[in-house]
Amino acid sequence: MSAVTIYTDGSSRGNPGPGGYGVILISGHHRKELSQGYKLTTNNRMELMAVIAGLEALKKEGLDVTIYSDSQYIVKAVEEGWLRNWIKTNFKGGKKNKDLWLHYHALAQKQQIRFKWVRGHADNPYNNRCDQLATGAADGLHHKLLEDEGYPGH
Repeated sequence: MSAVTIYTDGSSRGNPGPGGYGVILISGHHRKELSQGYKLTTNNRMELMAVIAGLEALKKEGLDVTIYSDSQYIVKAVEEGWLRNWIKTNFKGGKKNKDLWLHYHALAQKQQIRFKWVRGHADNPYNNRCDQLATGAADGLHHKLLEDEGYPGH
């Protein structure tokens, strides 16, 4: 089984506000960076979109994927089973980001995924680079800001 490491980060200038995500995919000697910004979104949506973008970039199924995120919301939702319960109860109680969580869940069925939490804005160069990509994307530095179609009031 091939191993892939994905580092992710999301950013929002205001919450809600303009936002972006940054992703670094690493497999062997290969490294790829992804980023995109949105006109109006939230930090948690950008954190989750980063994970989705990383998984969508994978060309094969059945990979051993380790995803590093500084979002406890993302890591705990998956690793502590929150997401499983949200899906079972159809996101009862107004759980947010149902559209993105269901998209993530569908992608996750194709890979062997584990999440690891990494402290944000600390000494991890990959997380710091993802932060640069995410904030640059939120500021519209490299791409036109898109609409976050799933965010209410976009």
